[in-house]
Amino acid sequence: MKSKSLKRVAVTVKICGITNWRDAKLASDGGADALGFNFYAKSPRKIGVSQARGIIRRLPPEIAAVGVFADAPAREVMRFARTAKLQAVQLHGNESPATVARLARYFPVIKAFRVGPSFHMELLKRYPAASAFLLDGYDHQLHGGTGKTFDWSIARGGRQSAPLILAGGLTRQNLRQAVRAAGPCAVDVCSGVERLPGGKDPKKMREFLKVLGKGPRKTR
Repeated sequence: MKSKSLKRVAVTVKICGITNWRDAKLASDGGADALGFNFYAKSPRKIGVSQARGIIRRLPPEIAAVGVFADAPAREVMRFARTAKLQAVQLHGNESPATVARLARYFPVIKAFRVGPSFHMELLKRYPAASAFLLDGYDHQLHGGTGKTFDWSIARGGRQSAPLILAGGLTRQNLRQAVRAAGPCAVDVCSGVERLPGGKDPKKMREFLKVLGKGPRKTR
């Protein structure tokens, strides 16, 4: 029996680690649904809030701008989100359920988890205020953009109260397998469409989006 085409499955795509307008436009034109801007100081893809705002203001309204943070104070996250005009925030550190709940009063919150040896899907239940959960490959130093995969079947190991986003080492070559194994509502890609940290590869990006049936989109 032939497997079901992923083109018939509605999977949202977020291109993360955007650092410049060229890459943002390539992602938007290629059919991405959301772009991620990393404000974590130790990230090789870090972007300044003013620079991010300059890019976001040029995006078409249907593209969601998501800010990525790791263990930043809630007040700082809110200030950055408002200044850059973000539509959502992604928390990639060890943020508490109380911090997520506080920020969720103002912005949709994506709570990210690095899937390591001690991870269990039951952890997601501690964050009822989250609008979505993101599962990423584990690295003891990096918070996202690691290029590392994990056992995608873990994503089906429990019931979560919010939609699931799959990340971690996704590429054009493994994307179909990953989506079928994990069954996410969205995928998040960073290093898998890069030529170097913070710089996207146009061909890789187009091919990645094409796997999920994403087509060209004209920007203003």
